[in-house]
Amino acid sequence: MSALWKVIVREMRILLGHRVYLLAMVGAPLLTCLFFTTLMRDGQPHDLPLGVVDEDGTATTRSLVRNLNAFQAASVAGRYASVREARRAMQRGDIYAFYLIPRGTTARLVRGESPAVSFYANDSYLIAGSLLYRDMRMVSELAAGAAVRTTLRARGATEAQSMAFLQPIAVDTHPVGNPSLNYNVYLSTTLLPGMLALFVMLVTAYSLGMEVKFGGVKAWLAAAQGSLVRALAGKLLAQTAVFMLTACAIAAWLFGALRFPCHAGLPVMIFVLLLLVAGAQGLAVVFFAALPVPRMAMSAASLWGVLSFSLCGMTFPVMAMHPVLQGLSFLFPLRHYFLLYVNCALDGHPLSAAWPFAAALGVFALLPWLCLPVLSGVLGRTEYKA
Repeated sequence: MSALWKVIVREMRILLGHRVYLLAMVGAPLLTCLFFTTLMRDGQPHDLPLGVVDEDGTATTRSLVRNLNAFQAASVAGRYASVREARRAMQRGDIYAFYLIPRGTTARLVRGESPAVSFYANDSYLIAGSLLYRDMRMVSELAAGAAVRTTLRARGATEAQSMAFLQPIAVDTHPVGNPSLNYNVYLSTTLLPGMLALFVMLVTAYSLGMEVKFGGVKAWLAAAQGSLVRALAGKLLAQTAVFMLTACAIAAWLFGALRFPCHAGLPVMIFVLLLLVAGAQGLAVVFFAALPVPRMAMSAASLWGVLSFSLCGMTFPVMAMHPVLQGLSFLFPLRHYFLLYVNCALDGHPLSAAWPFAAALGVFALLPWLCLPVLSGVLGRTEYKA
């Protein structure tokens, strides 16, 4: 224990003596946390610029445009005389979508025909295009329903009969876990821990590479009295302590200050973040053992960390991926954190009910001890002491 403590003290001096460590372990994760949570502080994007091409120009179509402008996400930013002008405005980035009302729409509506309206959305901006497409489609359906209701009332139908015809089945929606459909809750609770795990892997690989690059292996092992196990444990424990302070600050900000849904409680989520940090450290040591050049090890850690955002199931469901990708998703610590977060924080299950995912992060944390012989060779030793 005396040798282990010496290694921890040595590592803490290194971490506190080099600004790059403090920036990567504390500054960058917290700045990232503030950036994303303030960027999406309103929950959903609103007042997205939308264009209108009203070729009919009647009171009915003007009312339709006003109803469209009343939606939270949409804001009519321009009225254009032709489709060509609206398309050019969308290509310039002035608007994300435009709504086309052809000439004669009101007349066809009065005659009981089915007028066609068109809407175009720029799905290069996925969220903006999807939200505006939803609003334009909804206002079109509401306008069609209002016209049919007026016709039914004119024929003597009551309000109840008209609504039974227009909406035979009423849908009562109850979103689970994120009832307000807040994009901040949906994205930040997984994106920020994923960024933290990425910084953990980069710092771990970098710190091991610097020992080799600048000849610090002898002093590092001397502090551990020749034991590679104690040397590696002291280095990782010192970094874990700093990263856990950052993780506690992120958890307190998300689940305390911002009051994001967390049925499991703050201590459970801090423990889950500890498992994520330990798992990311273990994976980074494996990368360094396999690629003992600091640049290569950090590149592998960066690639693995970035891919985890796509394969963890946060933005696209894993069950809908190719079977090969479904299997690969479990090789990313963020995937197991995401499942722990969903089960514990959102669904309110106890941690014991999600033990396989916690155990998987524990396996990632134990990986360095399985590659000690390889790591010993990388550090220029032919044997190591337990």
